[in-house]
Amino acid sequence: MQTWVIVADSSRARIFARAGKTTELVEIEDLVHPESRSLSHNLTSDRPGRTFDSRGHTRHAKQPKHSPHEIAVDDFARDLVRRLERGRKNGKFQQLVLVAGPRFMGRIHQHLSPATAALVKREVHKNLVHRSEKTIRAHLDS
Repeated sequence: MQTWVIVADSSRARIFARAGKTTELVEIEDLVHPESRSLSHNLTSDRPGRTFDSRGHTRHAKQPKHSPHEIAVDDFARDLVRRLERGRKNGKFQQLVLVAGPRFMGRIHQHLSPATAALVKREVHKNLVHRSEKTIRAHLDS
């Protein structure tokens, strides 16, 4: 039985394959999303729009509902989940293990289809994306 182990944070996701009962992890893909690392002011082209106050003639800047950084992180989570959905539909894995910090794990869950979510056999709520394969494996086997 093929298992995919996804180790991710808001700007990088590593996809490992693990076959059967072996403990070996084989990295099959490394996805990087540099926009998620950029500061919000680097992701926008100009100042926020201006609006008049509901009473009087005072103007003030309109604050966006979500920062450009939050939007970039959500876009990356959506892209990662699309990759997982494609893998599931193509029969690349039968089980899924998710390793990510709690905030990014929540974003992944927002986009997972019920069919893919049903294949998640384990979650590790830690950011291990920059750790070695050996360290990741130790967290999975504990």
